[in-house]
Amino acid sequence: MYDYHTHTNFSDDGDVEMKDMVQTAYNKGIFEIAITDHYDPDYPDKAFPFLLNFEEYHKTLENIRKQFKDKIKVIKGIEIGIQHGTTMKKISEAVNSYNYDFVLGSFHCAEGFELYGENFFKGRSVEESYEAFYRYMFDCLDQYKDYDVLSHFNIIDRYSSYVAKPSLYMDIVESILKKIIYDGKGIEINTSSFRYGMGERTTPAQEILQLYKDLGGEIITTGSDAHEMSYIGHMLDYAQHMIKSVGLKYITTFENRKPTFIKLPD
Repeated sequence: MYDYHTHTNFSDDGDVEMKDMVQTAYNKGIFEIAITDHYDPDYPDKAFPFLLNFEEYHKTLENIRKQFKDKIKVIKGIEIGIQHGTTMKKISEAVNSYNYDFVLGSFHCAEGFELYGENFFKGRSVEESYEAFYRYMFDCLDQYKDYDVLSHFNIIDRYSSYVAKPSLYMDIVESILKKIIYDGKGIEINTSSFRYGMGERTTPAQEILQLYKDLGGEIITTGSDAHEMSYIGHMLDYAQHMIKSVGLKYITTFENRKPTFIKLPD
């Protein structure tokens, strides 16, 4: 198993030491763990600035990688929050300030509002909100390219009062996926959907994953999005099942921001 989305106490919403997260992954038989703590500058909720102490973060990544080098492969990662305007310059500078192995690009906000809560959805229908979210994602990814994998593609499903009919926005989703593939990027299967009680509405949703494959997408990682030790590796076996269910045969790992394809067992 490969867990390529995890958070430690370097993230504002995490409180577990990096050493403990990696040790837990090793104990659970995880082959590789990517530490991808949050850097989400200009996050609207000032109670959660999602800034990183980069000096300490990089130092700890190096130390933990050495400490566990004979046990488990530790991938030096980061999760950046993509937003329009000057945020793009900030996250690009952060990405290029250190020799990361892996960069997750995420949309936790849109149009200057956090998705968590009601601000983004206020004053418009759910259907209008979905269209606005995916158009915002498209516009940002048209400009910003410095990431490796786009995380939790349909994160809006987690926060909306209900899931809008896919037929209303799949044309925009298709345009986004084409852009991701053309740019040589990938997507992840993020198993936090089970933790959030989303039921069969996985992240990405099955129809999005299938479309990604049908359009020629090949780069795909799996991640628990764990913020605590108990969720390390959670449902990654199901994530591999999803990958195979759409006709893909490989999972992707990263080192020095270069993808490697690992064949899944039959």
